[in-house]
Amino acid sequence: MLAAMPASLPSRSPGDACARSSGDACPGALRLHRADDGALARIRIPGGALTPRQAGALGQAAERLGDGELHLTSRGNVQLRGLAPDCGTELAALLDEAGLLPSARHERVRNVVASPLSGLDGLGAADVRPWLAGLDGLLCASDGATALSGRFLFALDDGRGDVDALGADLTLLALGAGGGLLRVGHGDAVLRVPAPDAPRAALTAAEAFLDAARETGAWRVKDLPDDTAAALPAEVVRRLREAGVPVAPDRRSRPLEALPPAHGRVPGGHHEASLSVGVPLGRLDPEQWRLLSGAGGLRLTPWRGAVVTGVAPDRADGLLEELSAAGLITGPGSPWSGVGACVGQPGCAKSLADVRAEAGAAVGPPGRLPVYWSGCERRCGHPHGEWIDVVATLDGHRISHVRGESATGAATVRNDPAALAAAVAEARGTNPEARGARTPETRGARTSETRGARTSEPRDARS
Repeated sequence: MLAAMPASLPSRSPGDACARSSGDACPGALRLHRADDGALARIRIPGGALTPRQAGALGQAAERLGDGELHLTSRGNVQLRGLAPDCGTELAALLDEAGLLPSARHERVRNVVASPLSGLDGLGAADVRPWLAGLDGLLCASDGATALSGRFLFALDDGRGDVDALGADLTLLALGAGGGLLRVGHGDAVLRVPAPDAPRAALTAAEAFLDAARETGAWRVKDLPDDTAAALPAEVVRRLREAGVPVAPDRRSRPLEALPPAHGRVPGGHHEASLSVGVPLGRLDPEQWRLLSGAGGLRLTPWRGAVVTGVAPDRADGLLEELSAAGLITGPGSPWSGVGACVGQPGCAKSLADVRAEAGAAVGPPGRLPVYWSGCERRCGHPHGEWIDVVATLDGHRISHVRGESATGAATVRNDPAALAAAVAEARGTNPEARGARTPETRGARTSETRGARTSEPRDARS
């Protein structure tokens, strides 16, 4: 039986100076985190892919050991909250039996996001699921990979540019004709590699990063000094060529906007249907989870949603109605579209407000931009690209427009529910038709139209 580690102290704030000497306090399935609502476990699910059996085990763990809910993260992982501090051994046994802990030593480094619609709608250059299995196997077999931090992120993009925009440390992008690109860090520099060698190339890049990190104390590629980060791709090229892997430097712009799948029935699929649903604030109660996990396979998305796969075509429309009746987002027009929040009070001691309740009180017609509510300046789980940032402060709530790495138009609104809701609605733009807005659903639809004829290369994007 797997042994559980003791609960960790609260982790450092994102953006703080990184120092490996302080220890990696990221929670995992075997190392629980102390929160105000009990212990917290974070279960890594590479690519968000769950079998019905694995999903059932997670639901059982949440109900038996925690608060009953499953909390989806911005990396397609699952958190269990409200756990007793001494439940670690029982939780580990449940997860291990379901195949969710292939390696106890690597469970916190299996941070891999993947294009959730890959292989389902025919729009990607290639199906990344073989990469997903290959990379996870290599990670779990690598002694060196255990030194990666729980923050380090891999992304597998099937060419549509969705998870490439998430700013992972290492990103693989599928090309047509059996090729792939490896992006090291956030820049435009990429390396062309044969598709069969792509998972090995990603692990080689991670090992090169670790060697650089030992000298600099960095947890992630973005934490490296500029000169070290700039030299890292060349070092990866050298190591790959030594290993006999054909590799060539290239350039490819990273998309700014990370587009989630449109909610509803996924286009394509004649013998089996797939459904994309959103989860308000990423929280699933036991009944919602049973409905989702009993419908087919699951792919949890980095946008706190899920794609249900393997649905009988004649069952799809009825299942969508059931999911909608259960409170999930199944199509355009939902007031919850594009609304996100951290856990806030009372679950987090650092939060200055119950931002989930405030977000619920302020929901309205879908806005021009997503909105994310944070209980403090850490902004845990915030989105990427462009969004309206609502942060609780001692003086009220600061609302700003974030695009990329910059924020504009910051204004503080007093703690009055009506004034706050009005200010957020104005910032988002709640009349999509009048303002030419793109909700997550219409963004997905337009993306499908523009990409349908082009599947051999990832789309270019301008920052």
